[in-house]
Amino acid sequence: MDTATHDLNTLFAQLGLDNSDEAIEDFIHQHAGKLSDAMHLHQAPFWNEAQSAFLAEAIREDADWAEAVDSLSALLRH
Repeated sequence: MDTATHDLNTLFAQLGLDNSDEAIEDFIHQHAGKLSDAMHLHQAPFWNEAQSAFLAEAIREDADWAEAVDSLSALLRH
């Protein structure tokens, strides 16, 4: 059984990004508003191929990461 925490900090670490609270805030500030309503998070131009694939799979498979991915998507759309 996977008991790991799947929050924004661990999502950023999984994506190979700095996962400090400050870095996450900076990332959201830098990229907020760049997603159209019709665009899925994994389609955003700021992801590399591996990051995009991970995000798409997390949602498609309704994986443990899906909630954190949805949270990130919401934060980037506001």
